[in-house]
Amino acid sequence: MDTTRRLWLGLGALLLASFGVLLFMGSEIHRQAPPMPEAVVTTHGDTLFTRTDIENGRRVWQSIGGMQLGSIWGHGALVAPDWSADWLHREAEAMLDLLARDQGLPDHASLDAAKQAELQARMRPELRNNTWDEARGTITVSPLRAAAMSTVAAHYESLFSNDPATADLRETYAMRDNTVGDMENRRQLSAFIWWTAWATTAERPGSSISYTQNWPYEPLVGNTSTPSSFIWTMFSVLFMIAGIGLLGWHYAVYHGKDATPEPPASDPLAALKPTPSMKATAKYFWVVIALFLVQILLGAITAHYQVEGQEAYGMALADWIPYSLTRSWHTQLAVLWIATAWLGTGLYIGPAISGHEPKFQRLGVNVLFVCLLIIVIGAFSGQWLAVMGKMDLANNFMFGHQGWEYTDIGRFWQLFLFVGLMLWLFLVGRALWPALQERDDTSSIVGLLFLSTIAIGLLYGAGLMWREHSHIAVVEYWRWWVGHLCVAGFF
Repeated sequence: MDTTRRLWLGLGALLLASFGVLLFMGSEIHRQAPPMPEAVVTTHGDTLFTRTDIENGRRVWQSIGGMQLGSIWGHGALVAPDWSADWLHREAEAMLDLLARDQGLPDHASLDAAKQAELQARMRPELRNNTWDEARGTITVSPLRAAAMSTVAAHYESLFSNDPATADLRETYAMRDNTVGDMENRRQLSAFIWWTAWATTAERPGSSISYTQNWPYEPLVGNTSTPSSFIWTMFSVLFMIAGIGLLGWHYAVYHGKDATPEPPASDPLAALKPTPSMKATAKYFWVVIALFLVQILLGAITAHYQVEGQEAYGMALADWIPYSLTRSWHTQLAVLWIATAWLGTGLYIGPAISGHEPKFQRLGVNVLFVCLLIIVIGAFSGQWLAVMGKMDLANNFMFGHQGWEYTDIGRFWQLFLFVGLMLWLFLVGRALWPALQERDDTSSIVGLLFLSTIAIGLLYGAGLMWREHSHIAVVEYWRWWVGHLCVAGFF
């Protein structure tokens, strides 16, 4: 078997194994995702939150930047806290203070170590016991926990408003004043954040670990690393080292055994004459430079927000482009300028390789370019309107800010970009088609180029696999496909 055939078989086997594991894990994530309750009630029968509250709270969180302003379950930005971890810690402390006051003591922090340990042992089961009732669709909490939840909710409602009491904290977190202007929206945001915190400590049925594998690390509530986490981490590292060793072995055994390919007698691109469509791609690369420079500028502003959370040298910058917006644009521009560079390169190199200029190819290049400009301007405008609270929640998912890092733009703009990628795939494919039909020493590399073109176009579609109310665990799974496969992998 020659080297080329062996490499193609190896690539095919690797893709089948990799995507098989990914799809299996995706099905497990979908099956084992933390339950979404129809209501959160107390043991006295009072309703604290409904499913509508939690889902609307998530929409509020997405509209203000989502993972670009703090994070949920550790998947986002780092200036503001991880909200699920922050809520968990504050709720635990609030419960401990309430338990201390029940015994006539001032608060938990003022007690000696033995007394603190005693209160913590009483508090921990309140958070770790899973009271999810699948038949009724409810999560039940004790009056003690409900009181602690009310305390933390009051803090969050103050933090996301313009309350002077939390002004310093907003500045530290790089949050603009009145991040969430509507009081009801702030209440529902608290409901969503509480549910994400509940999932980090509630133990899975029949297990002693939480839905998030005891993440975040919080000894106060018994969230410590599990043995399986250590085992799989070590396995991953050893598997990577074994893979590197396998590559070294393959090179040592097979290198030099096949006949060395003869280089072409002359440079195949020396006589290249740019076609009209190839010349039309020049503007793509001017846009790449512009997007890259804007990304650098936004990166500088985003970094400055870590020093001054709301201003820049005396200017009230957060009133116009707050941190969550500059970070959204900064990260999204990384995807867009890389994508634009690939679009332009593919459109240029297709006719260059095949020597074939399809009919109306230049028109297609120009139409795609206009679509790209519309997407960038429309998507970024929608994000500004959403983060500044000028777009209602009903339209945010389609036209505003989805809140998922690297897939922040509204669904309409995602669909528009996906259609553009399909048009690009069509334009590149028909330009490459004569070269793909040839059977010579370049056919494998041309085929690989075309496969990467297909992969880039289709894998962006993973960002369309969730809906507005899809479970956050499922959304994060598909978002991982876009960030790590489409962008980091195939680009």
